[in-house]
Amino acid sequence: MDRRSFIKKAGLATGAAAATTLAAPAIAQDVTEIKMVTSWPKNFPGLGTAPENFAKAINAASDGRYQVKVFAGGELVHPLKCNDAVQDGTAEMYHSADYYYQGKTKAYAFFTAVPFGFRPDEIDAWIHHGGGQALWDEVGAQFGVKHLVGGNSGSQMGGWFRKPVTTLEDFKGIKMRIPGLGGDVVNALGGTSVTLAGSEILPALQSGTVDAAEWVGPWNDLAFGFYKVTKHYHYPGFHEPGSMLSFGMNKGLWDGMSDADKAMFSHVAAGINNMTLAEFNANNTQALDTLLNKHGVELHEFSDELYKAFGEAAKDVLATAGASDAISGKVYESFLDFRKKALRWSDLSDRGYMNKRALTDFG
Repeated sequence: MDRRSFIKKAGLATGAAAATTLAAPAIAQDVTEIKMVTSWPKNFPGLGTAPENFAKAINAASDGRYQVKVFAGGELVHPLKCNDAVQDGTAEMYHSADYYYQGKTKAYAFFTAVPFGFRPDEIDAWIHHGGGQALWDEVGAQFGVKHLVGGNSGSQMGGWFRKPVTTLEDFKGIKMRIPGLGGDVVNALGGTSVTLAGSEILPALQSGTVDAAEWVGPWNDLAFGFYKVTKHYHYPGFHEPGSMLSFGMNKGLWDGMSDADKAMFSHVAAGINNMTLAEFNANNTQALDTLLNKHGVELHEFSDELYKAFGEAAKDVLATAGASDAISGKVYESFLDFRKKALRWSDLSDRGYMNKRALTDFG
């Protein structure tokens, strides 16, 4: 064997050996297999179907070059450990809510929802046209993750309580399942927040581990059957006015993609983001009717006094989060700046129209 042939063959062998040791997607015959872990039960309405729809769309749009396999929460990793799974190579992608990972940096909370924060259209505007995506990329880069929008559940309800909550005194000592910075508000009001995966909430309510819980809204809350424990359903939620979900991808996988493939993943994610919000809006009304008329659920509106207290506590909570580290500070300042702009327009447009629309009854 001549020297040139030996070097060529040795190089190929070395490359093949290195490829087998990398924590990377399985690639065979130009097919890239991607494991996606999620925080949701299999095919759970909206939340669980969004990653399944994403996988189908990517598989079809790539003509089979990418094969995305979805794992429900708990199948491969714990529902609240998805970000870790992508970091450590257990999976290449996740679908989750990034405020579950605010223990890494408080900045993550702003990319799901924060108390008195953005509605769905406003957070989309911030992400796509207000500098939000660049900041999200900066946050994710610290953990080797590239983030894409992954859906929105819309305005959330205030939660399920064993007895009606009417005063601030009612929050003192209460144990409530509520993650993110909304949980910090409950703590500030004298309660104790508990972060649980969705599938863990009903057992916790039934056992008395928590006294109250928020999840999403009528469609998802009906599916989990919280009405079996308590009939007291409060609104409106202060903590998640428009909760954006996230597709998190291994940054090495993303960086190695062609521009065409990056565009494909980005646009499919944006489509899922819009379709998921539409699905929630289409199903919440009927689900609410079922809760009220079939299961005897009672609606309770938070008083203005309570809501003002939520707001004052939220201001301090958000400011504290912004001061927790450098990247959280950048995200917080961007959030505040864009929130002012969004409020000026939404007050004139959305709120203005909705108030006038209510003047005429169409029956």
